[in-house]
Amino acid sequence: MKEIILDSKQFDNTVNKLIENIFSYHKDFDKTAIIGIHTNGVYLAKKIATAIGKKIKKEIPVGTIDITLYRDDIDDLGTDFPEIKDSIIPFDISKKNIILVDDVLYTGRTIRAALDVIMDFGRPNKIELAVLIDRGNRELPIEANFVGFKKEINSKVKVECEDSCGQNRVFTFNPSTE
Repeated sequence: MKEIILDSKQFDNTVNKLIENIFSYHKDFDKTAIIGIHTNGVYLAKKIATAIGKKIKKEIPVGTIDITLYRDDIDDLGTDFPEIKDSIIPFDISKKNIILVDDVLYTGRTIRAALDVIMDFGRPNKIELAVLIDRGNRELPIEANFVGFKKEINSKVKVECEDSCGQNRVFTFNPSTE
């Protein structure tokens, strides 16, 4: 059974809230770049960069990373090994302020892996985390700087973005009944 957490309109409002929080916190975006974690974090990162770029009348550099090979459960995946996507960071991250973007923050393990990927590209000045959904239940001491929607959720969360699914929405589901 699915429970809609954010419908299309709420999704857009939540993304806009996230953008406004980032924009109001930062005084200067000259040394800022945004990196999205595949897959939905990339969509959100581009959306955030475009919106902020329009406000400041300047393009914000955007990169993408895939954390698959950095996962701490890679040995447990067996034949369910996910497709590896490209990590593309078309700028020097040294001395940059990075805003790392993902769709859902849960245990913190994806973010830990993402930090490892970023450090393999260089040493940024600062890394901040922006997430659409913070569902609580952390296993690692990782917290987001910018959160669109926060609610402790114990079931699975699925984020659908219009570029891949045709619509923006977030819902919970129980995998045993799907």
